[in-house]
Amino acid sequence: MVAARTLPDLDQLDGEALRALIVAQHEEIAAQREQLLSRESEIEHLKLLLAKLRRMQFGRKSEKLERQIEQLELKLEELESAKANREDMVASPSESIPKLTASTKPARHSLPEHLRREVKVHEPQVDACPDCGGRLRKLGEDVSEVLERVPEHFKVIRHVRPKLSCASCERIVQAAAPSRPIERGLAGPGLLAHVLVAKYCDHQPLYRQSEIYAREGVELERSTLADWVGGASRLLTPLVEAVSRHVLATAKLHADDIPVPVLAPGNGKTKIGRLWTYVRDDRPAADSTPPAVWFAYSPDRRGEHPRQHLRSFRGFLQADGYAGFHHLYDGGEIQEAACWARMCDASFTNSR
Repeated sequence: MVAARTLPDLDQLDGEALRALIVAQHEEIAAQREQLLSRESEIEHLKLLLAKLRRMQFGRKSEKLERQIEQLELKLEELESAKANREDMVASPSESIPKLTASTKPARHSLPEHLRREVKVHEPQVDACPDCGGRLRKLGEDVSEVLERVPEHFKVIRHVRPKLSCASCERIVQAAAPSRPIERGLAGPGLLAHVLVAKYCDHQPLYRQSEIYAREGVELERSTLADWVGGASRLLTPLVEAVSRHVLATAKLHADDIPVPVLAPGNGKTKIGRLWTYVRDDRPAADSTPPAVWFAYSPDRRGEHPRQHLRSFRGFLQADGYAGFHHLYDGGEIQEAACWARMCDASFTNSR
């Protein structure tokens, strides 16, 4: 540690001595500043060297292999989800579940016994035989189980439907089976919502979700989760269409496109897709209509996509200067409302 210097008595120094003292202190401060800068450079150099040594320790090849496996898992999930969605859409009403061959159908495991059971009994809505009015007696019951998820843990909801038979005419009476989001599926609505949010909002691939659920003692195959995603996509289609109709039923619309990386099939690399965003928000004009946003995906940025999306829209469109929007204004049915923020940016750039 450097000892602090004692400041001389300034009253005893003449002008020349004071000037010499100031010059000496200035030179000392400059030397210390240069030393500090040199140490900062040395620290940055050591940080870079340490990062390089860490990369050499763990190895780049293993990390590259893991990334390639993850990309393949993602591609397989998307293919299986799309397949499940297509099979659900082409299935006839009498065949709500597509038939899978023994080689492709995943094995269904029994629900774990350690999960807490919540029993719901669905009694018939009648107290007497609907045919003859006779007394009903218990004949048996049908039991089915649905795997549901609540925050922090799984649970199994057991639906019990007692069978009652008429003591006079042997008529069997039983409550109807409760509906499920996916016909004959094990997933309840809460679990389906969790899988979708984890995949699309939290960016958790299905194979990672399968590993997370396995840590809780619930074995859910990735292919099963992919089937659920495909089925949920079909179920949510009417809701997406309703949002689209609500957004386009306005006289003023905001539009923009967002680049999103998408896994390119076949090569394991990513390409740039587009997420077209259409916003209806008339609150600044004192309109009480609920605001909403409609997202539409396309694999590229060609102008035909907004033309298809806005084919039924009539009114003002506020968008940026992307050339794909320009052809929408040709017929006069859609009028351009220029974006002032973009115009200010362009004016500022040109002025420079």
